[in-house]
Amino acid sequence: MQDRKFSILGNLDLIVAGAIFCVLVIVTFMGVVMRYLLSDPLHWTEEVQLGCFLWLTFAGAGAAFRYGSHVAVEIVYELFSPRVRRLIDLFNYLVMMLLFGYCAFLSTELVQIMYNLNKATYILQIPTWIINLVVPLSCVSMMVSVTIAEWQRLKQQGPSQSKE
Repeated sequence: MQDRKFSILGNLDLIVAGAIFCVLVIVTFMGVVMRYLLSDPLHWTEEVQLGCFLWLTFAGAGAAFRYGSHVAVEIVYELFSPRVRRLIDLFNYLVMMLLFGYCAFLSTELVQIMYNLNKATYILQIPTWIINLVVPLSCVSMMVSVTIAEWQRLKQQGPSQSKE
């Protein structure tokens, strides 16, 4: 039972992205049917679609880091010795942590500003801070995913490969 809870919690961003994708498809389909078949467009669908795209993109990015699904060009990387590759991996990890940390910091400030301004979408009056909250959350998710992936990579190398 504990493994199942960890599996659900560990894949929460993937579950959220999947649910948001389903909402996006349903809302888009409804919008098309209402506009072109019934000639009665739903005006709120654009707001929902934009929010869904934002949440889908950022929630999916954390899951993509965890599964190693982002694009990587490794042809030059493979030319280096294992020791140099470890240094590149460490540098890459540090740069990603700095980038995600900075992005989380800035996006948290943006969410705070939107919350203080009490800004909302035009038609549905959804608070924009809720829509944009996914950015700092996904940055933290990506930091955790990258750290776990780096830790697992270091564990796989073992002590025999660390002494070169």
